[in-house]
Amino acid sequence: MYHVIGDHEAAWTVTPQHFKRDLEFLYARGYRPVNVRDILDKKIELPAGLSPVAFTFDDASPSQFRYIERNGELVIDSTSAIGIWLDFQKTHPDWGNKATFCMLSGGNHGHNFFGYTPWEGQKTAWRLKKVRWLAEHGFELCNHTLWHAQLNKYSDATVQEQIARCAMAIDSAVPGYHVRTFALPLGAWPKDRELAWKGSWTNPKTGKTIDYTFEGVLEVDGGPNRSPFDPKFDPHSLLRVHVYADNLEKTIDKLDKSGDRYVSAGRTSQSSPR
Repeated sequence: MYHVIGDHEAAWTVTPQHFKRDLEFLYARGYRPVNVRDILDKKIELPAGLSPVAFTFDDASPSQFRYIERNGELVIDSTSAIGIWLDFQKTHPDWGNKATFCMLSGGNHGHNFFGYTPWEGQKTAWRLKKVRWLAEHGFELCNHTLWHAQLNKYSDATVQEQIARCAMAIDSAVPGYHVRTFALPLGAWPKDRELAWKGSWTNPKTGKTIDYTFEGVLEVDGGPNRSPFDPKFDPHSLLRVHVYADNLEKTIDKLDKSGDRYVSAGRTSQSSPR
């Protein structure tokens, strides 16, 4: 779980250099990226001996996907997460476009479909273009509410509005896109937990009702998940590894030491944990 790719290390921020090291580290240790929806579908199609890692990026900040205007054209900033990812892929061609972006569509301080005018040099007109680019290039779109409301503090009606309005915004960018995953802001569950994966909201201006249903709900922490083939696997409580300092390295080392690491049996057969 990543948030900001910034110029200093903090609880919710890693530097571009840190993020590059993470990619190199995971690749060297035999991990390859998958989308969260691949886990939900139990379709972890990796060569035998490799392990899946599901990258998730929360809050849709410009640091994750930033454009630069150069000679009248838009290019992806090489210091943003997507820019770093694409550069890594040039030298590691089996590192696919698989990562899940849990987006805010109306957050402050640039957390609004990856930035708006004039935040970090971004333009409001680029917002939907970025979301479309992600969907078109194999990345997964995930709902993270309208503006990151801590859902346990709000009424059922507000919870559903927060989630439905983000769903409506994603559909504006990529009409018909099937959003299958929801990330809990701050890891806080609504008072009625079921509203995290199923609900509806009626737009008072248009009278149109927006329904939402998610198969997966992402927690804010908790460590590695169980295999999706494990009977105790709970898609409505998907744990994540909060990346900061050396927490990622410690987590991978612990998996190897315990023998709990998931290892693919190959693309042609159902995978299972070691």
